[in-house]
Amino acid sequence: MTATIIDGNAIAQQVLDEVRADVERLRAAGTEPGLAVVLVGDDPSSASYVKGKTRDAIAVGMRSETIRVAADVSQAALLGMVADLNADPRWHGVIVQLPLPPQIDETLATAAVSPEKDVDGLHPINVGRLFRGEPGFVSCTPAGVIQLLLRTGHDPAGKHVVLCGRSNLVGKPLAGLLMQKRVGGNATVTVCHTATPDISMYTRQADILIAVMGRPGVITADMVREGAVVIDVGVNAIPDATKKKGTRLVGDVDYDAVAEKASAITPVPGGVGPMTRAMLLHNTVIAASGGPK
Repeated sequence: MTATIIDGNAIAQQVLDEVRADVERLRAAGTEPGLAVVLVGDDPSSASYVKGKTRDAIAVGMRSETIRVAADVSQAALLGMVADLNADPRWHGVIVQLPLPPQIDETLATAAVSPEKDVDGLHPINVGRLFRGEPGFVSCTPAGVIQLLLRTGHDPAGKHVVLCGRSNLVGKPLAGLLMQKRVGGNATVTVCHTATPDISMYTRQADILIAVMGRPGVITADMVREGAVVIDVGVNAIPDATKKKGTRLVGDVDYDAVAEKASAITPVPGGVGPMTRAMLLHNTVIAASGGPK
């Protein structure tokens, strides 16, 4: 068996086309959706990621601005900037790009964003709403994974989903989404992590296997059931002398080997990553439309 490739770029474009139509509708009604991104310091990876977010926002007709802040900014000053953005009606979505320098408490910084403008879905109130099954903003990568599954005919309802990873950013909220009694959920969810003995005992039972462990190639072919759907959320840079940067990106899954057993698989890059940015703009449109319903 050779797996069907789940094309994240193509599906993200579907989402962006829908967002563009919503932006046009909102603008015609007198509302211009706006996204403000706070970028602290000059980390190249963060800067590149934020540039991509801004480019996508402009492409769909959305107002977007990156507020660049010196790496040595104080926590009080940063929280003050976020408060100003919360109060500014031009911005329907506000995000503080992670990671942050050591003098900034990331928990405080993300919690400083108003829950109504928290299009990253990281505020404790929105996380709580997710697990209670109440309307709220959902973290973009988990929301993107659900859309990848639904839009490729792999509805998780009634399936056994094994999730390898328990991070606050992806693992936990994705588990919460999958277990909800609603579209994109209704799955039986098993969560594995670094303290799980014999992870392969669980992964081989999965109808849908999702890897978000941050370790290159950790999911090998012998850990995957024949015909499973495999979603690789991992993004890892490994040495590669043939590349200009000296590295290349790979996922948490041994792609070539696993693709011979899976029925469908996401590549890295070009799988989950594009969906994360698309869902950020989707959430911003929701915020401009009056919030989650």
